Amino acid sequence: MAMTTLVLRFADVGVATYASLRVVGQADRTVTWVVHEPIVLAALEELQSGLPDPDGDESLTDALDRALTRGPFATTLGELTLAYILGVLLISAPAWELLSECVADPRPVLFISPSARLARIPWGLLAVPLTGPSPEELVAARKSAITFKGTNAARIPWQLVDIDSATEGFRLMEMADVVMAVPPNIVHAPRTPARWHERRYAPVLLVMDPRVPGQRPDSPLGSVLGRPSSESTLSRHFDDLRAHRPVLPEVDTAVDLFRRSDADRSWLAALLERAPSRLLFVGHASAADRAHGYADRAALHLACTSAVDGAAEPVGDHRPLLAADLMSAQLPAPPRVALLACGSGGDYQFDEATGLVAAMVLCGSELVTATLWSLPTTAGYRRFTARTEDPMAQVVIAVDDAHETDDAVLSLNRWQREQMRRWRDGDDTASPLYWAALVTFTVGGAR
Repeated sequence: MAMTTLVLRFADVGVATYASLRVVGQADRTVTWVVHEPIVLAALEELQSGLPDPDGDESLTDALDRALTRGPFATTLGELTLAYILGVLLISAPAWELLSECVADPRPVLFISPSARLARIPWGLLAVPLTGPSPEELVAARKSAITFKGTNAARIPWQLVDIDSATEGFRLMEMADVVMAVPPNIVHAPRTPARWHERRYAPVLLVMDPRVPGQRPDSPLGSVLGRPSSESTLSRHFDDLRAHRPVLPEVDTAVDLFRRSDADRSWLAALLERAPSRLLFVGHASAADRAHGYADRAALHLACTSAVDGAAEPVGDHRPLLAADLMSAQLPAPPRVALLACGSGGDYQFDEATGLVAAMVLCGSELVTATLWSLPTTAGYRRFTARTEDPMAQVVIAVDDAHETDDAVLSLNRWQREQMRRWRDGDDTASPLYWAALVTFTVGGAR
């Protein structure tokens, strides 16, 4: 049976966001709808309350505390309620119906092209609604949100006393394998792609929690994974990887991969010239400031001192590596890249989507896995949950394993479904702050 492909596309036009869902190759199976600004703002307000990113004057510590202990991602009921609300507000009933009609084995593939306003929505998490506010209630809430002082988030009369009567909890990721479409301006730009089938047996390049100059381990740009140990889950995982395939940089033991002080942009460029099969980066990234207006100001934080050349302003003794720097240098990126760093998948927040994902694609990648928001560090998770588990390590292992397979998209979607079901069944260690944040961008039919 041929696999069905669908495309879900959003576009901000003035004060409204226009949406369409279509089945590729079947023009008659297309649904369109409009998400008005107060409804979009309501959806974003609901999502923001759950993210570990500061809201307003909130500190990083307070944001992490809220997200892990009080926000909607802290409990199964809160997360299901959020998933239901987003499912009602952003996807129309006819669109859900079309998606349901396409459910099959094998699962269809759903390519999503969000608008700038909806760039951080965790689409796979959305729950299929059974009931919801009436059209009249939504219109009334929308109108009330528009005032002389501006447009506010719509206040919707949700009936959430019994969430199980509003949704069965069936998720979009259970209906289809969810993939992010690479922005058209990047797809059609001149590039020399690297092919997975040609490089799959080449070494794996691992950039693991590089030591940012001038930053203490517990500072905002400090350690993501904690103190390196040869007995850690990640060290054992990468020792196993090294046992059956070559890894860059060459090290005696896996623990030497972590917290390197030599992992700067020159070091990275030299290793990329050796044509690795894939790149796994775990560390810090900085999203571009939307007020600045340029996605290419997004940055990776390597072990670069402020003395190195680059377009970014120094941060103390450190100079970040901008997406603009990557594109300017035309570093030869491998066919598969994973950027497990704070909001590394935020390209769509800008009209010109030239962020870190785009930089990797323009430099040759055909598949990039990134994150929609900041993942809590190992230390942060343990501090606020009083648990000893390490979900950050599990994310790293899951992405690394998925990128080793023939079909990275399927493998990663499968892992996310497994985590979601564990969470849904009451396993608090399968936090959606981790699995729901992952998104994979592909170009040219790469899987």
